[in-house]
Amino acid sequence: MASTGILYLVPSSLAENTQDLVIPPQVVSILQHTQQLLVENERTARRFVSSLKAGISIPDLQLQVLDKKTPDQAIEKMMQPLLKGEDMAILSEAGCPGVADPGARAVATAHRMNIRVMPLVGPSSILLALMGSGFSGQQFAFHGYLPIEVKKRTAEIRRLEKTFLETGQTQIFMETPYRNDQMMTSLLKTLSPERLLCVACEITGENELIKTLPVKNWKQQLPKLHKLPTVFLIGG
Repeated sequence: MASTGILYLVPSSLAENTQDLVIPPQVVSILQHTQQLLVENERTARRFVSSLKAGISIPDLQLQVLDKKTPDQAIEKMMQPLLKGEDMAILSEAGCPGVADPGARAVATAHRMNIRVMPLVGPSSILLALMGSGFSGQQFAFHGYLPIEVKKRTAEIRRLEKTFLETGQTQIFMETPYRNDQMMTSLLKTLSPERLLCVACEITGENELIKTLPVKNWKQQLPKLHKLPTVFLIGG
């Protein structure tokens, strides 16, 4: 019986024109020998692979879309090449697959199918933000996206601050870039004036901003976050 292929978890760059700085040679080498890719968006996946300038034939890539709308029953079907011994890769839109990313569903399916999973080194906005915040890296929790509706978002921010006060656990979350300003407004209205808030914006990019200040200080120097990928952290 032929052995199964390997499901590689391939990180991508967080900011444009940074692939040479943040993508290790191992990732490039694996993509050079892997034609079957599970991606969230075909266009951006092709653009990223092309940006590596690794001699990869883009038309030869076999891309299948795996996003939040993909039915569970479709994922196992997508991964059938693995059972025939062919390697596949999950390529994240930005950062690491499986972390705030639909690729986690394919990884879970691979474990059920007894297929080897190999995560590869690359940039993670969540960990880079935590590293740069000055907050506790011993205890932290990532909450993904907070509610859109203002009252629910405010209640969740209060809950996160309370959790931090009770446990010392750093609270990490993000927002869709075009709603960053609304999130910042809610944070400044809801959190205690002395609470430390870290804003990590466009990480690894040319205009990277990672700054930790008390809420009362942020009110005096609001950053421009609109449409820029941003991670928020509450801690101390």
